[in-house]
Amino acid sequence: MASPRPRALAVMSAEAFDLLFDDERRARFAALADVPAPMLVTDLSDRALDGLLAGVEVLITSWGAPRFDHDLLDRLPRLRAVFHAAGSVRHHVSEEFWERGIRITTAAEANAVPVAEFTLAAILFAGKRVLPSVRTAPADAASWGGQLLQRSLGNLDRTVGVVGYSRIGRRVVDLLRPFDGLRVLVADPFADAEAVAAAGAALVPLDELLPQVDVLSLHAPDLPSTFHMIAAPQLAALPDGATVINTARGAILDHDALLAETRTGRLDALLDVTDPEPLPEDSELHRLPNVAITPHLAGSLGTETRRLTDSALRELEAYIAGDEPLFPVHADDLSLSA
Repeated sequence: MASPRPRALAVMSAEAFDLLFDDERRARFAALADVPAPMLVTDLSDRALDGLLAGVEVLITSWGAPRFDHDLLDRLPRLRAVFHAAGSVRHHVSEEFWERGIRITTAAEANAVPVAEFTLAAILFAGKRVLPSVRTAPADAASWGGQLLQRSLGNLDRTVGVVGYSRIGRRVVDLLRPFDGLRVLVADPFADAEAVAAAGAALVPLDELLPQVDVLSLHAPDLPSTFHMIAAPQLAALPDGATVINTARGAILDHDALLAETRTGRLDALLDVTDPEPLPEDSELHRLPNVAITPHLAGSLGTETRRLTDSALRELEAYIAGDEPLFPVHADDLSLSA
């Protein structure tokens, strides 16, 4: 049973806290829980904090939070809930954490919003080959209108392939619904065909999807089973002129295989994530006119991060009210999600 005003702390980097907690959200946090001043702790390893930590029941965490191992949990004997104002909790939990039955939630659903919006823009830009055109726009008037005659351009009668019907993948499919010129295929071995059909798309095996798509958008988690799931055979199966968009994790895409295909100009690519991240400066991918690399812009940035805070604070409200968590994470979930 939660305390009426549980003792709570924010645990994250100072930079993350400044982004996530404006004055309004700091006040809301302090109103909901018994929050000391200062409400932020950036380093739980400081033994001078032992007295404070002994009474903490709730933590709001984000980027820069530690891993909750046996030693740290022993210093948090009253900890009952961790509300993570970011996406994956994988690097913060341990076997001891699960064994103690501590509630943990994620703001991944809130973080999915800007990623899906970014992906939608990337898909529509891909149909017009906007990014390659920016880098190679002709200066002479005679060549300027040449692309108007290219039959391969446009967002009508095009097919988009979504790999991974994840939180973000589902949102991308939903955002594509108003565009009646775009057919959407989904590949995900764990997705329900009826649910995908109800969202306006069709569920097909990956090898059936690849030869049909003009844009391939990746939304699979980074797991051992998904490492280089899009490699040379999969890229070779794409039609000439297709665009590969990766806003998921760099490791699911074989960058050497991608380089081989984009170097010839057969495929275009927009990479918001890479492996490694960032790519080395001497990577040829940086220099190809048909490859655009953005510095992990799709996820929550600036004002968008406040959605993550709001998600964590809603979880705190549910906890205090004795309600079920909105977006809980269980140990078994980590076998299928990032």
